[in-house]
Amino acid sequence: MASSTSPPTARHGGPVVGLLTLLWVGGLLALASYWFAIGMEQWAASYSPEGEETANLRRRASEAMLATLLLAAAGPPLIAAVAYGMRLVRTAIVFLVLAVVLGVPALTLAAYTYRDLDPPPPAPAPVTGCRELSGGDTRCPGG
Repeated sequence: MASSTSPPTARHGGPVVGLLTLLWVGGLLALASYWFAIGMEQWAASYSPEGEETANLRRRASEAMLATLLLAAAGPPLIAAVAYGMRLVRTAIVFLVLAVVLGVPALTLAAYTYRDLDPPPPAPAPVTGCRELSGGDTRCPGG
């Protein structure tokens, strides 16, 4: 008697999803090592007086952190979309869960890191001396 079930079809999307995953993890490791190297430069510069070099290192560290966080948040949804397009539904679900687990904290931290890149201007210094009022004379009261 012949079997009514058809043989399983081969899925060819595995190597593509695997390559994308390796590229994503490799990019994260490269950016994290770059961020660590900047941190070591900051540590070495912390023994010298505060200056423009320290501010430049702080900015570079924020840029590297922002790139790392954005890659951590953007990788899993992209891989999930490719996996779903190649009919690897379970793999797509795993990467969507990973996208939520990594993406929510990564994007929150990225917002704070972006704010550090462009801080608000400092508050103006308070006026401690006399101010001339409109229509008044230029003398200060009491002296």
